[in-house]
Amino acid sequence: MTLIRERGAPARQRRPRRTRGDFRPGNPGRRLRLGLVLTLALLMVYGGRVVQVQVLDAADVSTSAVASRMREAVIPAQRGQILDRTGAPLAATVQAFDIVVDQTMVEDAVGAAGGIAPIVALPRWQVRRALTGERRFAYVARGVTPAQWQRVRDLGVPGVFGQPTRQRVYPAGAVAATVVGFVGTDGHGLDGLEYGLEDILAGEDGLLIYEASAGGRRIPTGQHSERSAVAGTSVRLTLDRDIQYVAERTLARAVRNAGADSGSLVVIDPATGQLLALASAPTFDANAPTASDPQSRRNRPLQEIVEPGSTSKVITLAAVLNEGLATPTTRFTVPGVLYRKGEDYRDSFEHGRLPLTLTGVLARSSNIGTIIAGERMSPETFYSYLVRFGIGQPLGIDFPGATRGILAPVGQWNDASFPTIAFGQGVAANAVQIASVFATLANDGIRIQPSLILGYQPPEGGIRAPAPPARTRVVGAEAARTMRQMLEMATSEQGTGSAATVPGYRVAGKTGTSDRIDPECGCYRGYTSSFVGMIPAEQPRAVIAVILQNPRNGYYGGQVAAPAFQAMATYLVQAMRIPPSVTPRASLPLEW
Repeated sequence: MTLIRERGAPARQRRPRRTRGDFRPGNPGRRLRLGLVLTLALLMVYGGRVVQVQVLDAADVSTSAVASRMREAVIPAQRGQILDRTGAPLAATVQAFDIVVDQTMVEDAVGAAGGIAPIVALPRWQVRRALTGERRFAYVARGVTPAQWQRVRDLGVPGVFGQPTRQRVYPAGAVAATVVGFVGTDGHGLDGLEYGLEDILAGEDGLLIYEASAGGRRIPTGQHSERSAVAGTSVRLTLDRDIQYVAERTLARAVRNAGADSGSLVVIDPATGQLLALASAPTFDANAPTASDPQSRRNRPLQEIVEPGSTSKVITLAAVLNEGLATPTTRFTVPGVLYRKGEDYRDSFEHGRLPLTLTGVLARSSNIGTIIAGERMSPETFYSYLVRFGIGQPLGIDFPGATRGILAPVGQWNDASFPTIAFGQGVAANAVQIASVFATLANDGIRIQPSLILGYQPPEGGIRAPAPPARTRVVGAEAARTMRQMLEMATSEQGTGSAATVPGYRVAGKTGTSDRIDPECGCYRGYTSSFVGMIPAEQPRAVIAVILQNPRNGYYGGQVAAPAFQAMATYLVQAMRIPPSVTPRASLPLEW
């Protein structure tokens, strides 16, 4: 058959059939155009971001980058010193270093620990543990000396750095430790005056903000700002370091010889009320407080109360003298037993009827005679003298835990209160309060509030005196002088305090033996033995109070406490250059 094709129409060709294995290439031009568009879009996004970061947000990004490298470091304030009255340091601050580590930089923790541990006096395992881990900051040792840090630095251990700090040291060790107290690892006071005067001593820390490298080191040319630290104020105490040292040794020996649990020894200047020594036994080394028993860190002269016993009889008899109710030679008939409203009272020694003068009542330490003499005044009058002598009143010393003692208001007294308080039971005071009673008599009847702070030394120099202590007229000068003469008889061979005498000097004082308050049971158990006296009696320069708790090798104050007074007084007359007495000692009759 013949196919006829129209004129002008192209011949129609048949497209070959595709098989499964045929490959059909794409349009390369179209793909190139698509790739170019995508590339340009990405470049535009990146370019826009670069413009945003480098131009629009440049300041913020730069600030953020710097901020990520900024570090803060506290600049410790120089803590004020605690000084004795002569300026000798009892607590001071020295340059030190904390050794810190970036654990991620340490290559050989075992080897590094072997080199560092002996230098800083720490166990090798402890140092190794501090060096091991992923922390960027950890303490290896704190408060090491500059020499120790230099030796560690010379080891060249990667990641170990020295951080400047300050270390509190106590040059006198245990001397006045229970007064000064101690600080914690953060440099803040934890006990004693270090705690009580924290706001004065601490000063104000400064702050350093600096730019650091990735390894934590400060970039010398980097950004930094600094707020300077403000040094603390130093405090000068009334204590004398040498007198304090001898007082502590004397007391420790007395506690040991008596087999006592503890003791207190106070030395006070009666003309000023300034405390020259505040000794406690047992005590501790302020440089290593955690190695001590908490009880050894107590300041017993200020924080421990006792029933004063016979040393308190001076208050009763001084009041009787001052009220004009008796004289040193007034006669009293003292029975073997005294009955008062269902109670019977006895002396510490058995006796029949005794013909004693008022001086004899004091010198022989008669409880019964003191009650009889005291009954010549009203309870209200007696109470007023107790208050004026400072019993049961705030001590006025800014010391943490200082007690005010115990004295019930006269309106709360029962039938037994007057007679028992008259001879020193049923009332409680601390050693400083008891010493202050005798200091009042030594100062011709004027009580000067005891003080422990001599002055404050700010960092800019000079010295600022504290407010003057309160002065109270308690008894007249004549009554005070008469009491001193009667107290001289108490230290004579006829009195209970003969072991307190110092050759060449007139000594006035009083023994004391009372039932001991045991804090463990809240009951009476054992004895409190004491001796309080003054030297020289004619013009006292020092008052010394010795108190021993629960002595087992004897318990009378004249037996166990008076020898400690004698030893302390013998030292003081030399240290204070007190000339020997030139006037004869008092001579008053004890019996009639």
